[in-house]
Amino acid sequence: MKKIPITIITGFLGVGKTTLVHNMLKNANDKRIAVLVNEFGEVGVDGELIKSGCGDEECNMIELANGCICCTVQEEFLPSMLELIERKDDIDHIVIETSGLAMPKPLVRAVSWPDLKPHITIDAVITVVDAVGLATGEICDREKVQKQRLADDSLDHETSIEELFLDQLTCADLVLISKTDLIDDEELQEIEGVIKEKARTNTKIIPVTNGEIDNGLLLGIEASAEDDLDNRHSIHEHHHEHGHDHDHDDDINTLIIEYPETQDIKQLVKTLNQWVKDNEIYRIKGFVNIPDKPMRMVLQGVGSRFDYYFDRNWKHDEERKTRLVVIGRCLDAQALEPQVESSLL
Repeated sequence: MKKIPITIITGFLGVGKTTLVHNMLKNANDKRIAVLVNEFGEVGVDGELIKSGCGDEECNMIELANGCICCTVQEEFLPSMLELIERKDDIDHIVIETSGLAMPKPLVRAVSWPDLKPHITIDAVITVVDAVGLATGEICDREKVQKQRLADDSLDHETSIEELFLDQLTCADLVLISKTDLIDDEELQEIEGVIKEKARTNTKIIPVTNGEIDNGLLLGIEASAEDDLDNRHSIHEHHHEHGHDHDHDDDINTLIIEYPETQDIKQLVKTLNQWVKDNEIYRIKGFVNIPDKPMRMVLQGVGSRFDYYFDRNWKHDEERKTRLVVIGRCLDAQALEPQVESSLL
């Protein structure tokens, strides 16, 4: 019985996973790809963007909203996969986009569950790394001060973000370095060196821009990762083996900001930039309603970098409003929401 190949797309918040999946679907060349999207937060921004990229064709997609495919992977993942398996005659490939806070190894392990193993196999785990992102910068900076940290036992040697980043790297069959247009050749070489040191031997590394890469390099890798679990080290699993609970997202929460409309997108971005300066915010994304404009605006923010563009017309049956998801550590809704309200209204 032929198994359906699965590609797992993982990486920290805002690295460009959704853009990559969007391009994979756009360049499918008649390959029937089903997509499973797992988001952190109540608003399915990534899933909606993928749907909008399907155009007039029906988008074969399932959304999960638990945000962290980890110890609780069975709660939503198993039923969703069984649903896809029931339609396997209409599916050539499955792509799973994890949330930016998810570890890929529990997914790889889950493929060996008795109900799934006869039907699916992991074609590859692809980890996307933001060339100028939080996780990358932290890893590089920590390399430079490693001697100092080793000399001082009071300093943590691994932050929760670094642990998550390393788990995503060590599980990868392929690493894509995104947003390479924002760095020079010397910085790219430094990042590639860090990845080679942290990732498994012979893990292929490819720089990309705007998530544009030939599907021939992404699909058909045939890694059968579920049969290679022992070589994919996980700090998370190591903690559990020693009786420690993982805490990579215990303090990370989301805020949902909603307003009828946004008169000035530049003023909105200015306000959000101030939020980022004053708080530990990793990701801001959502949709913006510009009055007198027939098209919906998409807003994407990673750190202090913001991008906004119109993607499609508002539909007749959807409510026009500005709705943003803010993801960060220990965010205080009562303190932050009035800032936006006073600035925008």
